[in-house]
Amino acid sequence: MDSTTPATELAEARYAGLDTWPDETILAALLDGQKRALGSVGAAIPALAAAARLAAEKLAAGGRLAYLGAGSPALIALGDALEIPQTYGVPRDRIVLILAGGEAITRNLTGTDEDDAGLAEHDVVAAAIGPADCLVAVSASGSTPYTVAGLTAARAAGAATVGIAGNSGAPLLAAAEVAVLLDAGPEVISGSTRMGAGTAQKVALNMLSTLVGVRLGHVHDGLMVNVNADNAKLRGRATRIVMRIAGVEQSRAHAALSLSDGAVKPAVLIAAGATPAEAGTLLGRTKGNLRAALALLGTATPAVG
Repeated sequence: MDSTTPATELAEARYAGLDTWPDETILAALLDGQKRALGSVGAAIPALAAAARLAAEKLAAGGRLAYLGAGSPALIALGDALEIPQTYGVPRDRIVLILAGGEAITRNLTGTDEDDAGLAEHDVVAAAIGPADCLVAVSASGSTPYTVAGLTAARAAGAATVGIAGNSGAPLLAAAEVAVLLDAGPEVISGSTRMGAGTAQKVALNMLSTLVGVRLGHVHDGLMVNVNADNAKLRGRATRIVMRIAGVEQSRAHAALSLSDGAVKPAVLIAAGATPAEAGTLLGRTKGNLRAALALLGTATPAVG
């Protein structure tokens, strides 16, 4: 095979005859490929930390976090992006999705739009990406025309940019402000980058968005204190969070959540002794950081209630 073939497209000799192997042996090989992909994320931790700082800074200043991708990486980015508002309470209009083919890819995934660089430039302009925003572009090969052109257009518009790709020297990595290399190596099924490369992308995006949530002050002691509790399971979780952080019984946690309209951070402060007005003031002073707000509450004379 040509030495210029990307690692994500290489076919390894050890998988020759794979289609004749027993089912269990094939599955074991696939699992081994997934494990190798996971290992590649560890080397990318410094770059992911830098990417999360960029994204958190933009969101904290009132900007947006945009995800851009084509094909399978677009679907992986879609899943991560959709969960951020519920998990960390980030307003939905602050999370932007720029996907080759748009929402139609959730019904019929084709590769047609992946090669359309002009479409990517149009989509970035349509999303009004600019200096206030951070754009994260994901591509297994790192050379997908739509993804490279989209990131390049976003950077030209002044946005902070993060490129995530599986091949060193990929155009996407060269074009990005922060380059995240996920060197998962060849796939068990050559070129099937929804497998190992896809697993590495999912883990990397999960880590990146979670660190963003932490740095925005939406995590306290490993608890989601800015969760959007819009169903019974999450309302129960919110109650347990208030109970644990404030050290109160369930009835007091329920009462505090009622006074805060279900918002966990003010409910914790209310359960700890603040009035609803005081809780709002404390969180305003600390830019929503619950730990800092609790520290301030501890230096004041809290209301009883």
